[in-house]
Amino acid sequence: MSAATPLAFRFAELADISVLVALIESAYRGEASRVGWTTEADFLDGQRTDAAAILVILRDPESRMLLAERDGALLACCHVQRQEGVCYFGMFSVRPGCQSSGVGRIMLTEAERFAREDWHCDEMQMTVISIREELIAWYERRGYSRSGIYKPFPYGDERFGIPRRDDLRFEMLGKRLQENASRNRGMDANDNVTSRAS
Repeated sequence: MSAATPLAFRFAELADISVLVALIESAYRGEASRVGWTTEADFLDGQRTDAAAILVILRDPESRMLLAERDGALLACCHVQRQEGVCYFGMFSVRPGCQSSGVGRIMLTEAERFAREDWHCDEMQMTVISIREELIAWYERRGYSRSGIYKPFPYGDERFGIPRRDDLRFEMLGKRLQENASRNRGMDANDNVTSRAS
């Protein structure tokens, strides 16, 4: 698998569920996730998602699971959901060994392009666990703003993990897409992308 090979994008299908679960778990949970910097293993045990949750997304006409592949290998994924005038971005996962290589930035840019151009959304929103300052800073460098609006972590619902601390909560981040369109198109000379999503 060559880093020079363009990333190819497509939407997930039912046959992708098992590999999607494996990718998402590897990016957030357990010792394997510590290879990358997005791990939540220090403050959450248990699962990050499961096949049933992915199936719900795939069956939702207002949702898409966007996949990024290189040479047929799945490197990243994200969930984009169309809501009232905005798109929600979540379940963003990059294979731990590919983190800090630019794959995540390219994936986020493609998700924003899809939300803006295909679904005509004016804004992308997401929620991030508020203690994850390094991750929030990464999003801020890509045009997202902290809202100061918080949502409680679903303590007691093991579908979202088993907390190892009692101060977890989510903060909403947002970015206006239309006014950032030209900025989103800016890529490094080495960013090769092909899109098969439609």
